[in-house]
Amino acid sequence: MSKKNSQAVNLKQPYNFDIRWEELMENEDFVDIFLSDVLEQYIVKQRWYGGKSSKLKYVELAEYFRIQQNEEVYYGLILEVNFVEAFYQHYFLPIAFVSDENFAKDDRILPISIQNQKGFIIDAINLEAFRRVVFERILSAVPKDRTRVQYKKSSLFKDSKYESSRFMGMEQSNTSIVYNDKFVLKFFRRIYADRNPDYEMSRFLSEKKDFKNTPAYLGSMQIKDHENTNITIALMNEMVPNDGDAWDYMLKELHKVFSNLEYKSIDIGQLPHTETFVRLDIRDIPPQIIDWVGLNVFTKIQQLAKRTAEMHIALGSEFEDTAFTPTRFNGDYTVWLKNRLLYQFQNRLNAVENNLHKLDGLALELANVFLDKKNDIRKRFVDFDWTKLKGERLRVHGDYHLGQILVKDDDFYILDFEGEPESTIRDRKVKQPPLKDVAGLFRSFHYAIYATIFNNLDNYKHTQTELFEAGEILYQYFIGLFLGTYVVEIQNANINIGYQQERIFLLKYSLLEKAVYELGYELNSRPRWAVIPLKGISNIINN
Repeated sequence: MSKKNSQAVNLKQPYNFDIRWEELMENEDFVDIFLSDVLEQYIVKQRWYGGKSSKLKYVELAEYFRIQQNEEVYYGLILEVNFVEAFYQHYFLPIAFVSDENFAKDDRILPISIQNQKGFIIDAINLEAFRRVVFERILSAVPKDRTRVQYKKSSLFKDSKYESSRFMGMEQSNTSIVYNDKFVLKFFRRIYADRNPDYEMSRFLSEKKDFKNTPAYLGSMQIKDHENTNITIALMNEMVPNDGDAWDYMLKELHKVFSNLEYKSIDIGQLPHTETFVRLDIRDIPPQIIDWVGLNVFTKIQQLAKRTAEMHIALGSEFEDTAFTPTRFNGDYTVWLKNRLLYQFQNRLNAVENNLHKLDGLALELANVFLDKKNDIRKRFVDFDWTKLKGERLRVHGDYHLGQILVKDDDFYILDFEGEPESTIRDRKVKQPPLKDVAGLFRSFHYAIYATIFNNLDNYKHTQTELFEAGEILYQYFIGLFLGTYVVEIQNANINIGYQQERIFLLKYSLLEKAVYELGYELNSRPRWAVIPLKGISNIINN
């Protein structure tokens, strides 16, 4: 659609439209008014809006479609948000009209009057009636839906009826609804002209591979755009009863670990070290480390390694669906990888140079080392010789960290397969070495160790430097123990992740990639934490 100029709308004097609600989106005057600065002001305040660091220029209506059941009609809008920096993003916004003055006061978009009934256009997800319609349309989905708005369901989703719905909680990029305290429907807010990887991966693992340690796929909502491309709007999964995510769990456990340094009068300087990437069993961990840390955290690391391996085994054992069949490294992949990482690295270099004034202490010291060694780091990204790699690439999680894993009793459940937020939808579907996921989790271990130190510094008697030293020792045991379980599980299932030196090369490469990626976020959001990715980068380039 053509560009609409922003216009001021008087919130105290609603526009009146003498047409039925069901005809409103066909009215050009309404669309003009809706795409005004009022909508822009609403969008930029939403948690799911990802353009906060850029300057919004104008909003266009890219697509609209009906979400309806019988005579009950809502509209789904795909908005194209254009930025001054010459790029755009698409967002999903369902809308409803309400006339109750007391309803959705914080989520009103536009005051209007329809056939002399005053009310407000709101985000329809706030309306229980809308949430019920979507639930029932998925529940009643037919096997071969050829309509433009398509509802799909798994054979697992049956013998149910709508009872209740509520918002799940404080999400950043999507909006999830809990139904009947049994099911979760995630509305994707940032929209891409393709099937969402979360939908593809969730359905594949659940329906085709029967992978039990991820929430079962139950259904979805999709539309076909004007170019006949399937776009994922929403994904429904079972709700896994849980004790929270692995990030919070690990922070609590690590707090006990660091408290033990004082409680057990442990001399950090006398703690035994282990070599990086050496595969360990619990029996290989020295008694001094067991006495300090305890067995519980280590057994959890082993269980998490087992579940991670099982996920990759499921993803690497497909030989019919070409979107999931394993493939070798090749020249095309190498060109894609190098171009992507060199662009990202230059972006992070600029960020470090522009934010040096925000850093001090170890962070400033490591940032200067990062700048001094920029050519070495760049060379490491360029030195990717695919002809020496014998392992295979698979579809992977892509954004694997402790926050994407639920804890239930002594087990773990993996979720959120959307991929890396900065990546394009096509990049997220590129087959990668599964060790990229492993490296992502290792970086998350590193973060959890440092976050525990930062969050509790006043509670510990040791200095920050001493705590960092203990944390680095612990980190090496974590990754060694993880690899000790993961590699055995993977090899027993005949998944080819390469020989020992190849695995170490891919882990170092992926750890460096992930730490450089993290650096941009920390410099922009919380410079004090930039020391964590900078220390990760230092560990790799000096090892």
